[in-house]
Amino acid sequence: MNERQGQTLLYGMLGPVQVLRGDIPVELGPRQRRVLLTRLLIEDGRPVSLGELCGDLWQGDLPRGAVSSVRAHISRLRSVLDPARQGRSPVLVNSAAGYALKVPREARDTVLFDQSVARARQALRSGQLVVARDEIEAGLRLWRGEALGEAAQHAFAARETARLTTAHQDARELQAAILIKLGDVERAIGVAESLTITAPLREDGWALLMRALYGAGRSVEALQQYESFRSMLAKDLGLDPSPGLRDLHTAILRHDAGVLGDQRPSRYTAPFSAARPTEPLVGRAEETAQMATVLEAAAAGRTQWAVLSGEPGAGKTRLLDEMSAQAEAAGFTVARASGGQALRENQGMTLAWPTAQLLDGLGQERTATPERDDVDERPLAVLLRELGRGPALCLIDDLDWAPPEFHALLRELAAVLRDAPVAVVCALRNADDPAVGGLLADLARRGATWLHLEPLSVADVAELLTARGENTSAGEAAVLHRRGEGNPFILGELLKLPPDRRTGPAARVPASVHSVIQARLAELPAEVRTLLTYAAADGESLDIDLLAEVRGMARERLLPLIDVAVTARILVWDADPDEHTTGRYRFPELHREVVLSALTPSSRQLLHTAFARALTHRGGAEQARLARHLRAAGPMAPAAEPGR
Repeated sequence: MNERQGQTLLYGMLGPVQVLRGDIPVELGPRQRRVLLTRLLIEDGRPVSLGELCGDLWQGDLPRGAVSSVRAHISRLRSVLDPARQGRSPVLVNSAAGYALKVPREARDTVLFDQSVARARQALRSGQLVVARDEIEAGLRLWRGEALGEAAQHAFAARETARLTTAHQDARELQAAILIKLGDVERAIGVAESLTITAPLREDGWALLMRALYGAGRSVEALQQYESFRSMLAKDLGLDPSPGLRDLHTAILRHDAGVLGDQRPSRYTAPFSAARPTEPLVGRAEETAQMATVLEAAAAGRTQWAVLSGEPGAGKTRLLDEMSAQAEAAGFTVARASGGQALRENQGMTLAWPTAQLLDGLGQERTATPERDDVDERPLAVLLRELGRGPALCLIDDLDWAPPEFHALLRELAAVLRDAPVAVVCALRNADDPAVGGLLADLARRGATWLHLEPLSVADVAELLTARGENTSAGEAAVLHRRGEGNPFILGELLKLPPDRRTGPAARVPASVHSVIQARLAELPAEVRTLLTYAAADGESLDIDLLAEVRGMARERLLPLIDVAVTARILVWDADPDEHTTGRYRFPELHREVVLSALTPSSRQLLHTAFARALTHRGGAEQARLARHLRAAGPMAPAAEPGR
């Protein structure tokens, strides 16, 4: 640090320029004086002529008295930076070449930041991941805003601003990479998402986001991010992603651990072998028993088919993991496939890719669509031959993402596979999806077992908390259940947060859940998203008449927009919420918070103002609601009408 007679100064440029004496900011004076200080700091002790200073501060449009003004600012800076000086100041010096600020390098936050990043990189290279994380986060905490603050728009600051901005982006990319290696994928997803927003054309941010999502077991979302980046490049620049990013994309499709590295949990690094569940499975006793019955029948030589459906996050994959472990313990060969990994023809692989996954799991190394035209080498024949080697369980996730060719293959397999020790379990989101209607109809006619995963109950949440060793009341379990809507994925992400961040005033939306909801919102038409911002501002339950009035549209036009949001799983229709109503549209708590988080304070105030105006003309029963909107409207609140 810069010490003079017990005074320690730290010069900050990672945000608005500041000087700290100890922990106390030094009063630097007006804007021009702060810009002048920034100009001298950038030169790192090199002198700047008086003429240059005048030109840089006023950017060529010099006022009368510019020279006198600069000299006055220099004098005032000397007084605040070196108040104990006697005679000539060794801090802000003057020579024939101009003025120079003599500041030790270690007294600049830019140098401290660079040193932290260098130490983090060295720790990462030596495998000291915790040290690397602490160092990079210490460096990033030095940032208080845009580099160089108000001086950033001056021509003299352009090069240093660009350097620091790039260094900041590099450091955040390093932070995401370290978090991925540590297995802290939730935080890594949040960091990587912000990288793709602040620097959308930097490929490294997208690569890190794809890796983090894959590490969280969300490979389909990782692939969707690749498509978003590829589309943006093609539209804006007419370019394709680099070979490196294309290789990462292919590695995610293939679950290629050699390319992806070791950041992913072990149950994903070998996707075609049986997974070993480690977390307690609650609320699925009936489904687990039915799966056990399916396995028993298959072991006895009776071919079994089962269909498992449920909303995203309902726990389909988790139940498949449980069945996989049971089957392997019983001596079954377990093969897993995901319809979400299918590739297009123009990407160099066949649409029958899920078939290849099954054959890999069954021990067949050849491709699912061989070049020979021999009938015996058709995919169905190869699959039947491999299934005939002994008891086998085929688990197919994301069936509704699979290509039609794979659906056709399964229909053929169901027609000819009889009296074999084989069980085939197909998991999908929506059993009413027309794309899989023909296959599901065939399976129904052949007596398939049907399972639909409902949300967990409050008792299930309490059991989950107890299994985790958390002593919570029934009321706390009910609050957590309501916040997570009984969805196992969302509940699991909430439970990763500290207890005080799950519910209550300090509660926040887990980064992974925020990402999922944002992705759904981004796919909605603009008119639906606008409607959702109004509905979110009003509250949990949708007041159709009030929304129609505030939006200035007929109910008949409003309801189709609401239906789009329900189909996208942003809103929920409760058929019988209580004994007093026949049904309502409802905004789930986390979904509503994500929508509101995207609004600026002034936008929220305008929305509340619109509702307050509409409620002013309603009866006395709405007074409490009106008061709430008036408070939230802040300075935009409409004035009370005379007599009210």
